[in-house]
Amino acid sequence: MKKLKRFSDLVYTVVRKIPKGSVLTYKEVAKRAGSPLAFRAVGTILSKNFDPAIPCHRVIRSDGAMGGYNRGISEKIRKLKSEAR
Repeated sequence: MKKLKRFSDLVYTVVRKIPKGSVLTYKEVAKRAGSPLAFRAVGTILSKNFDPAIPCHRVIRSDGAMGGYNRGISEKIRKLKSEAR
């Protein structure tokens, strides 16, 4: 019998796979995690992440805006710029 994964675990798995220098939207993360309408939940989950192995700074809003970041927007922008190709 297959064990069901929590949605937060699925979100973290998707976000871990975002390559350096790339971004995904909250909506795209939700879709890839199997719940296309749960984009707000993705934001809530990522706001509680402090694991550096999960690059949540690579997730932005669908309109191109930065969205939130638990270490501050300026830090999110700095990290994204440092990873730009």
